[in-house]
Amino acid sequence: MKFPFLRLPETTIHILGTSTGGLDQRINDSFMPFAQWWEALILGTINIFGAQIPVVLLLLILGALFFTIYFKGVNVRLFPTSLRIVRGNYDSLDRGSEDGEHGEVNHFQALATAVSGTVGLGNISMVAVAISIGGPGATFWMILAGLLGMSTKFVECTLGVVYRDIDAKGNVFGGPMYYLSKGLKSKGYKNLGKVLAAIFAVLCIGASLGGGNAFQTNQAAAQIIGQFGIQHEAAGTLIGIAIAILVGIVIIGGIKRIAKVTEKTVPFMALLYVLAALFIIISNIDLVDDALAAIVKDAFSPKATVTGGFIGVMIQGFRRAAFSNEAGAGSSAIAHSAVKTRYAASEGLVGLLEPFIDTVLICTMTAVVLILFNMEGTFVYGDVLNNKVLMMDGSRVGGINLTSLAFENAISGSSYVLVVAVILFAFSTILSWSYYGLQAWKYLFGRGKWSDLVYKVIFLMFTILGAAITLDAVIKFSDAMILAMVFPNMIGLLFLFPRVRLELEKYLKAIQELKGRKDGRS
Repeated sequence: MKFPFLRLPETTIHILGTSTGGLDQRINDSFMPFAQWWEALILGTINIFGAQIPVVLLLLILGALFFTIYFKGVNVRLFPTSLRIVRGNYDSLDRGSEDGEHGEVNHFQALATAVSGTVGLGNISMVAVAISIGGPGATFWMILAGLLGMSTKFVECTLGVVYRDIDAKGNVFGGPMYYLSKGLKSKGYKNLGKVLAAIFAVLCIGASLGGGNAFQTNQAAAQIIGQFGIQHEAAGTLIGIAIAILVGIVIIGGIKRIAKVTEKTVPFMALLYVLAALFIIISNIDLVDDALAAIVKDAFSPKATVTGGFIGVMIQGFRRAAFSNEAGAGSSAIAHSAVKTRYAASEGLVGLLEPFIDTVLICTMTAVVLILFNMEGTFVYGDVLNNKVLMMDGSRVGGINLTSLAFENAISGSSYVLVVAVILFAFSTILSWSYYGLQAWKYLFGRGKWSDLVYKVIFLMFTILGAAITLDAVIKFSDAMILAMVFPNMIGLLFLFPRVRLELEKYLKAIQELKGRKDGRS
């Protein structure tokens, strides 16, 4: 059977071999029951005004709103300062002090590593899932979640630096595991801190294997197979093995090597994808106002009534944003804690750029491209089965391949450019999450070489596993794992946020003094 270009009803999201019971299908059948159980456990809902809202999303929304108000709109007010920090305008504040020598990477490298962990295939395929299920209106809530999430990211990245550990060799160990245990201990909640830190570490390991690894290889494999029409019952597994080998070569070098790779690949892959999306948007500039109008109108009066109306669309937008930028999950704080700085708030301000880049910019561009693609009714909003949207020709397409169709429809041959972007997105995300998971593993099992090796072997096995199972199974496992991290992390943030205010005041004062000295010299 010859598979037509990107029209694979049985293999769009999956790997070939479903009907023949191939290796990929047998692996998927073994994994699916656990994924379903885990998703049901984590995404428990409560009834609010007749709508079933997941508790974890409610915690994220209310927490982000609280931090935005408490820190007086830090996500907007200090956005220009964040950009200046990344450009190195205030690097002199970290010099001439022993504290400033601590850390392993600079501000830009820390941001690149963290962004590579968040700017992944969730920006391409999961946005397609959100738009398919919730319609154009899901974009509005996704953007709002990204803006609010900037404040949450600021809090957790600041705390990541405040409570990090640095060994005698200068290696940094940080993230929620440390600010939960050390921070809550300082508040008199030693046992609670230990329990929450351990829970977070376990969940972080699971998330590194799922959303940060298996999901990425799954979508990379689906795109490669769909684009080139590969026909082999173990195609996904073989692609997974190839990716695992490349990942293994890099992660052996630790955070410094990961940072060197991501600081080069992240700007390139983001620029490649953004330029292609912008070209499509500009080429259809006469329809953009209609697309934007649909985003706002459908956010409150959705066409996709199957999703549960207004509340259902809002949930889709927030859920996709949470999976994409991970604000509230605490993962990025692990990468940011490795920065060379003497002012913790400086890295918190750098961290708040992530949700803006990830969700407000890249996810929104993807959404607009998809909405433009569907202006004449190419697919049906709201009619989604196993994360595959119903096309007008009767086939079902989902995830990465729906976005690929949208790109190819606008620019002939651009789907091949998307293949390159997808592979880079997947690769860089996997690298970052390997570091996150390893840090959590070290917290639980020690910092020895053999302990590191065990984790890396398990991680690479999931790289292969992800390419062999269906997107539906991966989404159930990955979404739930990343969102589960929110529970212990947000509890810690709500205990420790006053410390962040003190750190911010100290850093802003240092900036003012620096400006005063420069003005005095001039």
